[in-house]
Amino acid sequence: MTQTDPYLWLEDVDGEKALDWVRARNAETAGALEASDEFRATEKQILEVLDSDAKIPPIAKAGDWYYNFWRDAQHVRGIWRRTTLASYRTDSPEWDVLLDLDALAEEEGENWVWHGAKVLRTGPLAFTRALVSLSRGGSDADVTREYDLESRRWLADGFVRPEAKGDVSWIDADTVFVETDTGPGSMTESGYPRIARRWRRGEPLTEAEIVFEGAHEDLSIGAFHDRTPGFERDWVVRATSFYTAERYLLTDGADGAVELTKLDIPDSAETSVKRDQLLVELREDWTVAGRTYVAGSLLAIAFSHFIDGGREFTVLYEPTGDSALAGYAFTAHRLVLELMTDVRSRLEILTPPVEPGGAWDRIAAHHVPDLGTLQVAPVDADEDDAVWLYTTDYLSPTTLSLLDLGSRGVNARPVPLKAMPSFFDAEGLVVEQHFATSVDGTRVPYFVVRPHDLAYDGTAPTLLYGYGGFEISLTPSYSGGLGRAWLEHGGVYVVANIRGGGEYGPTWHQAALRDQRHRAYEDFAAVARDLAERRITSAEHLGAMGGSNGGLLTGNMLTQYPELFGAVVIQVPLLDMQRYHLLLAGASWIAEYGDPDSDDWEFLATFSPYHLFDADRAYPPVLFTTSTRDDRVHPGHARKMAAKMLEAGKDVTYYENIEGGHGGAANNAQAAHMSALAYRFLWSRLS
Repeated sequence: MTQTDPYLWLEDVDGEKALDWVRARNAETAGALEASDEFRATEKQILEVLDSDAKIPPIAKAGDWYYNFWRDAQHVRGIWRRTTLASYRTDSPEWDVLLDLDALAEEEGENWVWHGAKVLRTGPLAFTRALVSLSRGGSDADVTREYDLESRRWLADGFVRPEAKGDVSWIDADTVFVETDTGPGSMTESGYPRIARRWRRGEPLTEAEIVFEGAHEDLSIGAFHDRTPGFERDWVVRATSFYTAERYLLTDGADGAVELTKLDIPDSAETSVKRDQLLVELREDWTVAGRTYVAGSLLAIAFSHFIDGGREFTVLYEPTGDSALAGYAFTAHRLVLELMTDVRSRLEILTPPVEPGGAWDRIAAHHVPDLGTLQVAPVDADEDDAVWLYTTDYLSPTTLSLLDLGSRGVNARPVPLKAMPSFFDAEGLVVEQHFATSVDGTRVPYFVVRPHDLAYDGTAPTLLYGYGGFEISLTPSYSGGLGRAWLEHGGVYVVANIRGGGEYGPTWHQAALRDQRHRAYEDFAAVARDLAERRITSAEHLGAMGGSNGGLLTGNMLTQYPELFGAVVIQVPLLDMQRYHLLLAGASWIAEYGDPDSDDWEFLATFSPYHLFDADRAYPPVLFTTSTRDDRVHPGHARKMAAKMLEAGKDVTYYENIEGGHGGAANNAQAAHMSALAYRFLWSRLS
């Protein structure tokens, strides 16, 4: 199976020879694309959106404060800040700045990128301490330090987790759960923590109590504390693959030894426990207590009853052929279901029974939009029944409202708090949904954003975007950058909801797993053909774009369906499917793609763009973008594919950001630069 790879040296991420090659390609791209007035104008327009003070600051409540991390032109790396709800409601909130990353990066000589913070919420030191995670250059690996919110200082005797992939989370003021690299054997073959520890203040990290130890072949191990008053519990999750996990209730025995109780549910299911309700979201059919529950269902049972051996579940949701559960959120006394029918959102509000085994009350949400995408998140799931309600679509700027499902009940109207401004002129644009028919007869939905007076002559520059993996759904959302850089210029934007995603639940995802991966690519090609048949565009004017798993998708469009496209953009991609599992986090995706070191290579070879490339075949122009600091998908994928195609004399443009992690950019300026490259490349090739 293994063949000599002449470009293996490009996998040396920071090797001088490899970086010299990267710099040379970046210089070529600078001369070809970045020097134009059109590029500079597009980059400026996108950066104005990203840096705009008028964007909605997302907030998270802890105590009486509402926290936000913010980047703009004055705060390139960002500031962590907080305000009150009353102030947030105003047009100009008064923000209390807690941490300035630009100042910190300059002081410490580091290229810090924000990775989040966890505020302590219980005990005498509640809301005065935080665990702050920072990444060098945007990589997944990060450091965590304890921060004092009152003195605005790092605690000299605080918790500090050295740089690694992992996590730290509060148990109480002097105890945390930690999963991280503590030396040889402490990480899985996928590069994630294998050991969970209970770490007490003042003790060396390597001497912290081990509460769970997984296998080297596992994906990762995690532990966390549920702080819900009256229902405090500790949990361990052992992820054995990307889609399977064992869940354990962690208690301390009379002798102080750790006791673990494994939940008797399918490893493929997702679970959550809130107060005394256990929810089980099925990825596969499950027969228990004489009843079969279908994949995609959401089940509920009183947790105390379940622990005592009960298995009589209540079905809260069961999928249909055109609908799926997109997500759910618990408040203190309600459960909000986010549902999709043909990729269009709606909400249902449920009230758990007071007594175990009682009936759940259910009603559709009123006074919320019935088009576009709806997303909810609890404001404070321990204290009240309010939720943040985000509404968006391709042409309507995102709106954030506060919806109280408590004393006023489900008839309450959302109270608008913030609305994103209109960053582009949507007048004359329309959104429509079509269905293409794939090779096996499956109907594949896709959205089209186009001028209302489009001339159906096949000449419109059209960008077709897709992902198709990991049960991730592509739902309508507003993008000021897309609008300014593409739609305002007359371009058509298309999003394909192909198999591999989660638009119709787990069965839609599983239909394109492993040896069925070709279904995702057939779906995307079917959409491309349907666009041409409708005369919305034609191959000469159609571009494909995708990143990460979507980069694998567009890599296959390039190598398997080159006749359908006039240009292809491949971002932070997987491309060498023979070695992907040996590079960085690649082993964690074997459940999605297959194992190249087994007979799986027979089907993996059929969708490995690096091996499908034929030097004698004609290909459309292609842009590869990646990041040196991406420690999730190895930059070697893009480097090697570009090098192979360049040697064969193909039309290849390449750009690698030195910072940025898997997102490709470490700040707004870099993000604007990367986006402008993609849009200007496509416009120059398709118009």
